[in-house]
Amino acid sequence: MILITGATGTVGREVLRLLVGRGARIRAMTREPARLRLPDGALIDVVQADFERADSLHSAVAGVDSVFLLTVPSPAGSVAEYDLAMIQAARAYGVRKVVKLSAIGGKADDADNLPSPRHRAGEQALVASGLTWSALRPSSFASNTLSWADAIRAGNPVPNMTGTGAQGVVDPRDVAAVAVEALLTDAHDGAAHTLTGPELLSVPDQVAQLAAELGRTVTTVDVPPHAVRQQLVRAGFDPSIADSAVDGYQLVRDGGNAVITDDVDRILGHPARAFRAWAHDHRTAFGADAGHP
Repeated sequence: MILITGATGTVGREVLRLLVGRGARIRAMTREPARLRLPDGALIDVVQADFERADSLHSAVAGVDSVFLLTVPSPAGSVAEYDLAMIQAARAYGVRKVVKLSAIGGKADDADNLPSPRHRAGEQALVASGLTWSALRPSSFASNTLSWADAIRAGNPVPNMTGTGAQGVVDPRDVAAVAVEALLTDAHDGAAHTLTGPELLSVPDQVAQLAAELGRTVTTVDVPPHAVRQQLVRAGFDPSIADSAVDGYQLVRDGGNAVITDDVDRILGHPARAFRAWAHDHRTAFGADAGHP
């Protein structure tokens, strides 16, 4: 049995779909089961659980062999807190393997091969846990651009938090496919993989490719780091989490995440998908006519 956390999210949904296709026994964990979209005909055990409630995590991991661990910060807790809660539950209930979705650390950390600061404590706890582990460190997701959809449909400029800083934007479908390989085989046990797309792209670069798919002009507007922090704090996030997010944006602005690897190609046996391909597949979300070629 494989437990999938973050089962309603972009990567989690794709991991579920791929595992169903591989015939795996799956349990999906979510706080809101009504939001879970299961593949047609799939027999999946669904458990309602929350990283903030240890008793619910115990129910989620009981009888599970492996866990796909996907955590994001919330106003109520940090990634590190949620990672530690799941690792403790996994150890207590005899889970064998945890595959953690981490995040790229950026060029500044190349010498030490470290993940994003937000995920370091979780990765370190996992390595020290005695569990079999893998860590996946993707760069910026192509799907993050969906947050621009309302602005683009309305003809408004896209907010740009990272200036001209470029990143190895990765298709979340490739991230999910790598996660499935780590869950179903032992080839990636004890390894940390940095997952990127095939090219370095800034926000203006991505906007230009989206505009080409939509057949119209799309502009950007720069949003300085201090404004991002204010927005996050007003939204209810702890100032320390807001500071962490702003540090990440600043790293990209300064060119610190201009990283490309061949890990996706090497693991999956095919080149990483380009952002333009993702944009083409999702163009209707940005207002393109469904019949647009």
